[in-house]
Amino acid sequence: MKKIIFTFLSLLFVAVAAAQELPPNPEPGKCYVKCITADEFEEVTETVVIAPEYKKLVTYPATYKIVEERVLVKEASKELVYVPAVYETVEVPYIEKEATNNLEVVPATFGKDSETFEIYPKVGRWEYTELEDCPSANKEDCMVACFVEYPAKYQVVPITTLTADASTRPVPVNEIPATYKKQVVKTPARMEEIEIPAVYDIIKRRVVDQPARTVEEVVPAETKTVTRTVLAKKGGMTVWEEIDCGLVGANPNILPIFYEYNSARITADSEDIIDKHLLSLLRDKPAIRIEIMSHTDSRGNDDYNLALSQQRAQAVVNYLVNNGINRNRLVARGYGETRLVNRCGNGVNCSEDEHQQNRRTEFRIIN
Repeated sequence: MKKIIFTFLSLLFVAVAAAQELPPNPEPGKCYVKCITADEFEEVTETVVIAPEYKKLVTYPATYKIVEERVLVKEASKELVYVPAVYETVEVPYIEKEATNNLEVVPATFGKDSETFEIYPKVGRWEYTELEDCPSANKEDCMVACFVEYPAKYQVVPITTLTADASTRPVPVNEIPATYKKQVVKTPARMEEIEIPAVYDIIKRRVVDQPARTVEEVVPAETKTVTRTVLAKKGGMTVWEEIDCGLVGANPNILPIFYEYNSARITADSEDIIDKHLLSLLRDKPAIRIEIMSHTDSRGNDDYNLALSQQRAQAVVNYLVNNGINRNRLVARGYGETRLVNRCGNGVNCSEDEHQQNRRTEFRIIN
């Protein structure tokens, strides 16, 4: 009885799967993606004739060659040339400044001495002192009188003394010799006779080398290479691709790519991440399509952030295409700062870690 029920349930599941176009023979705990195969195209290169071969007559004009001739352009003659006198320069000595004596002042010299002056005289006076514990009510009975003498006070004053008065002494001033330049005749002026030789020149003449002629030429056909895209395999077939269950669901998958500041360039580290998460998946599952989604934080201009996120998503697509993935399987979308994952919108004070959560790249599998 149990065997019959199991067989019936199995047939029922197969019938339901066929009615809903579900994957046949699914395995428990595995996920599948429904994919519509795309048309496959290939490029065909053809050579077409765009102009036929033909003959034409070509006339060539006469050709010339250049010959050279030596001709007389100026006859020989004589010329009288005046040669001016030649001077030489000699130096004549003279005394520019005569010798004499100047007087040099010898300043006075001084010595040092000192003199002692009494600035306060010697004095003496009575001084009174009251005794302690005086038994008498009259304090004068307990007074002691002492005569105190104070010595005179003196001050030593430094004095400058004259040791020698000012005088003069002679200082010799030497004479200064000099010279001046004088031009004297070294060779007197004269007339010289100079031969003027004849002058020749080379002229060039063009003479006929070959007369005009007619030549028959064959003009080759003109061809052009045309590249056409033709349908190699019709798509539209429904196939099911087994996929990691962690890659499907309502939430996109984070692609841990980090871009340089204000740049959409893919770094070497990011290339390794794309190879690991996307390139291998697209090669293993040739029927699936991927959407690349890029986001920014809220800082900066909204329109600029939207354009920057689109450039970053497109950079991932271009990298995958350059590594052999068909562009038709990829979609690039930039969302700028429209899908923040936290409270850090425009004008909100947030930490760098909070802003980093919004600067993310994601991907999801699409039909």
